Amino acid sequence: MDEIQLPKIGLGTMQGNTKKAKEAFVKAIQMGYRFLDTAQLYFNERVVGKAITESGVARKDLIIASKVFIHNFTYRRVKKSTERSLKRLNLNYVDIMYIHWPFRTYRKRKEKILKAFSELVDEGKIRYLGISNFTIKDIDDALKIYDKQIIVNQVEMHPWLQQKKLLKHLNNNNIKLIAYFPLMHGRINQVPELVKIAMKHKTTAAHVSLAWIINKGAIPIPKSVTESHLKDNFEAQNLVLDEEDIKLIDSIKYEKRFGDFPVIAPKWD
Repeated sequence: MDEIQLPKIGLGTMQGNTKKAKEAFVKAIQMGYRFLDTAQLYFNERVVGKAITESGVARKDLIIASKVFIHNFTYRRVKKSTERSLKRLNLNYVDIMYIHWPFRTYRKRKEKILKAFSELVDEGKIRYLGISNFTIKDIDDALKIYDKQIIVNQVEMHPWLQQKKLLKHLNNNNIKLIAYFPLMHGRINQVPELVKIAMKHKTTAAHVSLAWIINKGAIPIPKSVTESHLKDNFEAQNLVLDEEDIKLIDSIKYEKRFGDFPVIAPKWD
């Protein structure tokens, strides 16, 4: 299987299903974003697909990810819904297709569902399987069944939810952590440690949070449809935090999860 090179930062597209969003995604690609994350649930695969086409950037230079949602968790629906996603995106393949949640419908049929994803790889419709919101047990169960590489696990991660145990487990299994909600739903300036470090480096708390996630070997995917924010987030990968900065953020004890989604969420680690 060909190797995939994931960039340091990606673009989340949740809630981006308008003309303004499409124009923002085009600008994001043109300013350097090469990793775009969408999902069947976001109802914006067509918007993302149009942005890819209009950006003028070659498909081979982009990494496009989508997610199969819980109502498609059967062998047949995984395959059919992936084909529909490709049609909406106007693509022949996606680089990563995620299992969006380890919902009970997935757990009940995981052998057949993982078989469907394996066949999609063989058929050239996806390059890699990704998992999303998987606990350590869910990861281990999938690794025992799936006959190819699971490349990423997308979960919430930020200074108030550091995912230390999960990150270590992922690293041990050569799985990359993709961090959603890296800017903490706009609460970033309420973290005194981030504000202190931002003042030291003459930057923003948002930059510090993104740079810390990157330092941990994870990939943040902040979302925005504002050009200035897109540019600002993208530039965060250039911020180098020193050992003192990292230790200060690592020492934060307060925990807050912004995306619990209790109806479909697993029992978190």
